[in-house]
Amino acid sequence: MKFNKRTYRSLKELFTDLCFPIRNRRKLREVRNKELLSPAFQERLMLAVTSVEGCRYCSYLHSRLALKGGVSQEEIGKLLSGDFEDCPEEEALAVLYAQHWAESSARPDLEAVQKLRGTYGSEKSEAIHLMLRMIRLGNLLGNTWDYLLYRISFGRWRR
Repeated sequence: MKFNKRTYRSLKELFTDLCFPIRNRRKLREVRNKELLSPAFQERLMLAVTSVEGCRYCSYLHSRLALKGGVSQEEIGKLLSGDFEDCPEEEALAVLYAQHWAESSARPDLEAVQKLRGTYGSEKSEAIHLMLRMIRLGNLLGNTWDYLLYRISFGRWRR
């Protein structure tokens, strides 16, 4: 059986992502302090990316955080399966964008970026991108760890 989750493809890619929160710690703090994105909105974004990347650790953690943020168990299940029909209307575009962002390996179409910015404005769009970068880091670290376990166990530890 093959390991089929997204992982880091190079050390450069890993170190770039690891440096991101350090370089952007002020902006990340501002997003939290200004409460530009509600906790439920943030978790919907996180779950949309995790539905694509498939990190079991992030699925577990962000499902728990989403429950605390007021997202129903049913909606969490749908988000993790890629079904966003229960998202609040004002968040739906961003959640769909998050899925596209993850599917394109953080290289979304320019048109999609412009639509996000046109809908949410510059400040909120930047906050959304910061959240997406952070969950990507978590997902790929978790998946890379699982891949290491898979390799050292000669495939016996498949998850």
